[in-house]
Amino acid sequence: MPSSAGPSIDTITEGGRVTQVGEGQEAEESAPPVMTFGAPTAGEILAERYELVEHINNDSAGRLVWRGVDVVLRRPVAVVLRYPGGDSATEMLQGAVAASRVIHPNLVGVYDAIDEADRAYVVREWVDGQSLREMVTDGPLDPGRTTAIGSAVASALAAVHGTGMVHGNVHPGTVMISDEGRVVLADARTDGTDSQESDVRSVGGVLYFALTGHWPHAEAPLRGATAGHGRAAISDAVRDASGAIAAPRQVRAGVPAYLDDLTMDLLDSGIAPPPSDVLAAELGRLDIPIEEEAYLEPAGPLRFAAETGDEPSPLASVGGRKVAVGIASLLAVALVGLLIGISALGGDDKDPQTEPVAQPSSSAPVSEATPAAASPRKLSVSDVRIIDPDSKQRSELGGAEKVIDGDQDNGWETETYQGRPNFGNLKRGMGVWLDLGEERTVKSVQVSLSATGASAQLFAGTTDPPSTSAGDKSLFLSYQKSPIGQPFEEHDGTTMTFNGFNADTKYRYLLFWITELPPSERGYKLGVQEITVQGS
Repeated sequence: MPSSAGPSIDTITEGGRVTQVGEGQEAEESAPPVMTFGAPTAGEILAERYELVEHINNDSAGRLVWRGVDVVLRRPVAVVLRYPGGDSATEMLQGAVAASRVIHPNLVGVYDAIDEADRAYVVREWVDGQSLREMVTDGPLDPGRTTAIGSAVASALAAVHGTGMVHGNVHPGTVMISDEGRVVLADARTDGTDSQESDVRSVGGVLYFALTGHWPHAEAPLRGATAGHGRAAISDAVRDASGAIAAPRQVRAGVPAYLDDLTMDLLDSGIAPPPSDVLAAELGRLDIPIEEEAYLEPAGPLRFAAETGDEPSPLASVGGRKVAVGIASLLAVALVGLLIGISALGGDDKDPQTEPVAQPSSSAPVSEATPAAASPRKLSVSDVRIIDPDSKQRSELGGAEKVIDGDQDNGWETETYQGRPNFGNLKRGMGVWLDLGEERTVKSVQVSLSATGASAQLFAGTTDPPSTSAGDKSLFLSYQKSPIGQPFEEHDGTTMTFNGFNADTKYRYLLFWITELPPSERGYKLGVQEITVQGS
C-alpha cells in the first residue's frame, strides 16, 4: 500500500555518463540473487504513475535500480525495487518513510514507498552527478571543497536530528554531488544500531576520506561494497604499529591545522563530538567558495589579505583535544591557515608582496581575543499570531500560541477548503507571524506540519502592523519582498527547514506563509504543529 517515503541511492558511471544507482548497506556473502521471474520491464508503469525507462544497475543488497518518469508530474525519478516485499523489505521502506519526513536542500528528495507483497519499491529524486567515493578516485579534494561537502552533510544531519531521527548510513557512497554542485545525503536506514553521535562521527570519516582518499574505519568498511567499486576500491587509512590512523596532514601536504584537528577530534572516541547543528555551523563558517579566492593571499606566511568578518567558532563551547584549550586564539590562527591553504592550492600567480596585508599580532593579550560565539540554540518567541489578509470572516485566528508550546501533537490548523488546494481559490494564502522580541541572529527555522503535500515559504520583515485585515495585507506585501531560502512546493514530508539566513543580518519578525493545503478527508486542510527558531 502506498506511503510517502525515500530510498537508498548513489551513482555509478555507465557508458561515460554518470547516473544514479542504488547504494545500499553492505550485502552478506550469502545474500540471495535478485529474482528475475516477473521482473519489471521498460515501459511498465508502477502504481499507475511511475514509468520504468531504463534499468541502471543492481545494488549490493540485491535491489534493482531503474531510471523512471513520474507521468503525473513529468519529472525524472529513481525507482529502487526489492523482491520480495513484505517483511524482507521492511527496513528499506521504513528508512524511506523516515527520510520523507525531513525536507532539506542537502537531503535527496523522497517521493513514495510502496509494498506490493511480491515486490516493494521506493521512488525518489533522480540526481545526475557522482558520489564522493567516485569523485575522490581522481585524487583527494582540496580543503575548501572538503569543507563545503562536510558542511552540507552536517547541515543535512542537523535537519534529520532536529526531528529526533538518525540517518545511520553516512559514508562516501551516500554523499552525492550533482553536476550543478549540489551536495546531498542519501540512503537513510533504520535498523536501530546507530545514534546521532555516530552520525556526527561519520562526518569525520567523510572529511578524512575527502582529504586523503583513505577510509579511516577498517572495522566498519564502506556499506554497499561491490567488486571493484566498494571495499576493494578504497584503501584503508595509513596506520602506525599500534593501528592508530595517521592524521590527514601526515598523509598529504596542504591540509590546514584546524581542519586536520577537527577531523581527528570527530574520529577520536575519547572526545565527545558536538551536536550536528553546532558542527554544521562551524563548517559553514569555514565554507569559503573557490570563486572568492580574491579575498585570500595566494602564498607566504599565515595572514589575512583582507578583513573577512568571520564569526568565532561555535565549537568553542563543545570541547575537544585541540578545541577546548585556548579556543579564541587558536581559531584566529587556524582559520588563517585554512584560508591560505585553500589559496595556495588555487594556483594564483600573484606576487604576495605586491599587495598590503593585515598580519595578526602574536603579542596581543588574551583578553583582546575575539570572544567565542554562543552555540546555536532554540530562540524564544515573544509573540505569535495568524496572518489572514484575504478573509472577511477572520475565523481562523485562534490557537496561534499552540505552534510554539513545544507540543508536536497540539497545533494550529486551517479550516477545511473545497475545490482546490490553494484555499479553494479564495485566498493568496495564510501565515504564522513570529516576533522574537528583539533582533537576533537566526540560523534556521524548522516547521512541523500535520500532513504531507503542502506548499509554503518563509519571509522576514521589519514591521508590526495591527492584527486587522488591512494590517495583515500591509504586512504580507512588505514581507514578501524578503524571502528566506527557497519555497517548498508540494513537499513530500511533514517537516520544512529553512536555512537561507544572512549571517550579517539580524531578524526580529518572521512569517511562515502557506500557499497550498494538502488533501484531507473532506477537502483541503493543514495543521502547523510546531515552529522552532534556532540562532543566538
